[in-house]
Amino acid sequence: MKVAIGSDHGGFDLKETIIAHLKATGHEVEDMGTYDKNSCDYPVYCKAVTKALTSGEVERGIVICTTGIGISMCANKVKGVRCALCTNELMAKMTRLHNDANCLALGANIVGPGLAEAITDVFLETPFSGEEKHCRRVGMLDADL
Repeated sequence: MKVAIGSDHGGFDLKETIIAHLKATGHEVEDMGTYDKNSCDYPVYCKAVTKALTSGEVERGIVICTTGIGISMCANKVKGVRCALCTNELMAKMTRLHNDANCLALGANIVGPGLAEAITDVFLETPFSGEEKHCRRVGMLDADL
């Protein structure tokens, strides 16, 4: 699977860990930055990931900041993006099954590297259920409210 990933300075180390993990498990990765730990603004890197996602350049996106909160809020402002902040594997599974989430948000100071890798794996491997009720709800999420 082709995945775009981006972070701010607070998520840089975890981003690097996840990139290595994704490559080791056979995924193609587009690193959208940041490329060092210098202070920066997460919306810049979130925008790069969501642009790649909504254009169809990649199948899924991953965004990371210190808590995952700000960057997930930013991602969800983009039409066509359904970003879920996940702190465990069950959340990752359920957001794929029920919400067809296409972007994963992680908090670098909330989950450790091993858990982040496990969450990422579940997020990428779990298909959308396609059940009528979930399709209806995803349609409602995607509609202008």
